[in-house]
Amino acid sequence: METKQFKAESKRLLDMMIHSIYTHKEIFLRELISNASDAIDKLYFRSLTDDSVGLNKEDFAIWLYADKDAKTLKIVDNGIGMTKEELENNLGTIANSGSFKFKNENKLEEDNQIIGQFGVGFYSAFMVAKKVTVISKAFGSDKAYQWESEGVDGYTISEAEKTSAGTEIILELLDDTEDEKYSEFLDQYRLKSLVKKYSDYIRFPIKMNVTHSRPKDQSEEDKEAGKAPEYEEYIEVETLNSMVPLWKKNKTELKEEDYKHFYTEKFFDYNEPIRYAHVKNEGNANYNALLYIPSKAPFDYYSKEYEKGLQLYSNGVLIMDKCADLLPDYLSFVKGLVDSEDLSLNISREMLQHDRQLKVIAKSIEKTILAELKKMLRSDREKYEEFWKVFGLQLKYGVYSDFGMNKEKIQDLLMFTSSKEQKLVTLDEYVTGMREEQKYIYYATGESAARIEQLPQTELVKDNGFEILYLTDNIDEFAIKTLNTYKDKEFKSVSSEDLGLESTEKKEELKAKEEESSDMLAALTEALSGTVSKVVLSQRLKTHPVCLTSEGEISLEMEKVLNSMPVDQKVHAQRVLEINPDHEIYGKLKALSDSGDKEKLGKYAKLLYTQACLIEGMSIEDPVEFSNLICELM
Repeated sequence: METKQFKAESKRLLDMMIHSIYTHKEIFLRELISNASDAIDKLYFRSLTDDSVGLNKEDFAIWLYADKDAKTLKIVDNGIGMTKEELENNLGTIANSGSFKFKNENKLEEDNQIIGQFGVGFYSAFMVAKKVTVISKAFGSDKAYQWESEGVDGYTISEAEKTSAGTEIILELLDDTEDEKYSEFLDQYRLKSLVKKYSDYIRFPIKMNVTHSRPKDQSEEDKEAGKAPEYEEYIEVETLNSMVPLWKKNKTELKEEDYKHFYTEKFFDYNEPIRYAHVKNEGNANYNALLYIPSKAPFDYYSKEYEKGLQLYSNGVLIMDKCADLLPDYLSFVKGLVDSEDLSLNISREMLQHDRQLKVIAKSIEKTILAELKKMLRSDREKYEEFWKVFGLQLKYGVYSDFGMNKEKIQDLLMFTSSKEQKLVTLDEYVTGMREEQKYIYYATGESAARIEQLPQTELVKDNGFEILYLTDNIDEFAIKTLNTYKDKEFKSVSSEDLGLESTEKKEELKAKEEESSDMLAALTEALSGTVSKVVLSQRLKTHPVCLTSEGEISLEMEKVLNSMPVDQKVHAQRVLEINPDHEIYGKLKALSDSGDKEKLGKYAKLLYTQACLIEGMSIEDPVEFSNLICELM
């Protein structure tokens, strides 16, 4: 038996493998199972043209054996095995991949699922083992060989006894420490869960002897006496993996229940998804995908703790549990998985090299999800409205974020409560229902539809019989301003200066009245200096005496939203107090102005301004002053 040293570069890489490359130690099992699957794949490939193999596909398997007393974990396969030279080349030189060479030499097509292209996964075993022994017999060889190593100090190769082709890897696990419990990898339930998590779709069965317990048979006397039964242990061979991924089956083989059951089991959701899509894509990006739209939002969905992303598989082996790059933020609610053979992976198979292929897949996934949402909107309006109530806010954030880059993709999916029948409508439905003479898409903002319904600013638009969109979420007006137009129709707030509804005659009449009241309006503006930019006569009010509007880009609602954020600098909308010239309060103000009682006129100005703030749902600065003014002027 000869002791050999790893090459200097291999020593450095082995040290990196143990301490740096892999994030989680549990990954070692995925890597060793993947290598075993590769070995079986090679022999299975050979069996298709060589009858001497003597094995059918169902004869191949991977076995796990855990021995708690000896503290060893064994991974056994009946694959192609390795010669002495292959043990030397594949295990003695790190990053020399036999699988990669095999794939190239045999010009294998994409259907062949050989996974281990980098030749480094085997060394992840040293993250959990103080000693690794490999016993292997190559197919067609008379001799078996044993490779043994305790890490960077080197390895030995010697002859061994083995009756059939294949490989056994025996890991002598490290001792438990306060921080690491290596013995957990001998627990049958832990091993089963790791296989289920990472290797469930390896296409050869992964088997293990699992210990169960059952009650022993009792005598009639013991039963009658109510004596508790004794239990005995028995061993049962279990196949730990399901082998054939649901997403690789034909859609005709599957029922709706299959998809829903997979979702609730795989993504730990008690609620069935509201919609799903099974995608098989070929062309610029080759991948299979299962995409689900949940019916309920996770409890942490709108928190910083929430992580978006789809599960990412390469040939059925889990690479990432949540690949965030596959979903844009505005579709972060989508759950599911993608399985592709075309991805460029780094040596640990834990992370992706961010290449063009990933971006192509992500773009295709985005289109698929948007198409499914539009389909649901058209064909199942009730379900779409359920979805909208849960995740509509996220789509509106999507319109506003990234400088409106995605607005055209999302705009047809948006919904808002309408003043007509108080029901949700899309922008397309609003525009389709517009009267011929209507110039704008009108909207109003507020805390709720009921509050907006009472706003004085809505009177003129309603009197003209035009529909108003009620914007009740903080993000709504920001999204609307990002859109700016929809199907060439401009959005217009009911608080805007020019609603496009006043006749020329009405405008001239109001202008004349403003000239007549110029002194009064100037006195009111002076009394409210620092709170409003001006006081004007209103074109929009019908029955209410006053209302507040704003000038410029910042509306009153946007001011409230922006100032609720934890920032030092506050924003201020340019407030305008509008007075109804047809209300009796106008006559009272005009009389006070004509009499020269500027002090009392100023008190009325403050009272009316505070009243307008309350109607708008805004807090008032001095409630005591407001109360005293009411009593005084009464």
